[in-house]
Amino acid sequence: MKLTRRTLAVLTGALLGGLAASASAQTKWDLPSAYPASNFHTENLAQFAKDVQAATGGKLTIQVHDNASLFKAPEIKRAVQGGQAQAGEFLMVNFQNEWPLWGLDGLPFLATSYAESFKLYQASKAAVQKKLGEQGMMLLYAVAWPPQGIFSKKQVNAAADMKGIKWRAYSPATARIGELVGAQPVTVQQAELSQAMATGVVESYMSSGSTGYDTKTYEHLKFFADTQAWLPKNAVVANKKAFDALDKPTQDGLLKAAAEAEKRGWATSEKKTGEYLDLLKKNGMTVYAPSAQLKSDMQKVGETMLKEWLDKAGPEGKAVVDAYRK
Repeated sequence: MKLTRRTLAVLTGALLGGLAASASAQTKWDLPSAYPASNFHTENLAQFAKDVQAATGGKLTIQVHDNASLFKAPEIKRAVQGGQAQAGEFLMVNFQNEWPLWGLDGLPFLATSYAESFKLYQASKAAVQKKLGEQGMMLLYAVAWPPQGIFSKKQVNAAADMKGIKWRAYSPATARIGELVGAQPVTVQQAELSQAMATGVVESYMSSGSTGYDTKTYEHLKFFADTQAWLPKNAVVANKKAFDALDKPTQDGLLKAAAEAEKRGWATSEKKTGEYLDLLKKNGMTVYAPSAQLKSDMQKVGETMLKEWLDKAGPEGKAVVDAYRK
């Protein structure tokens, strides 16, 4: 069969058009995270990415960049907002200075169990979604960390025992706790925490058993007071323009995978709480219940911080707390 120049042009155009359509039908997203691959949040992200690929028939693939390898923890939210990454995971309490409600689940003793923490999440979810929308983003899902306690070199039996110690802060709230107990707050993100403890920059901090195990805190600090003070959440968000560029079936597949990741993440977090504390004990750490004095001291800190928070958060914050307390 003899092909005319016109026929060849038509066939070539059709072929190139088909290739372009195929290429445009496959979209790749980058999703930066600040935590190591072994962390349960990161493992959940990896499963989420697999589920998205399956749910969208390969139309959308998500590359998870763990351990702050693409962006450092404080940079991730801005990267998604500015379109440098299509999605990302960030610790909400880190951004309390930007908007008070980001710090809601970092207030000591406001919500101290998984049931209370989830209720607080539901009470604040509409406000969070609205704020993200104003910033060109959308919430995919959020998952709580295990309850927070106090890591220290010596056993802490009262707030006075923390006076003057070098206190790791990872958020405005943890910095404020340090100030209220008379410690010296030093801002250190998780990726740099091991080195900070090894060099004496940090002598004590509040976080979860998960962070304690991931950072091998037991090599430097030998005590953990299981105060169960609060359960901060990681939010996984998407750039709204990137989401809107997906076709409807792909959007639906992404949201379905996100809903599954949220449910799985909360269940895993709760299940692993006891496991992490057992691992800390196996590695030589003393895990103990807080004394009545320490609990009373820390609850006073929580009451002070809630009052300060409500003053800054105004009617919007009060409405969320009132809805939670109903």
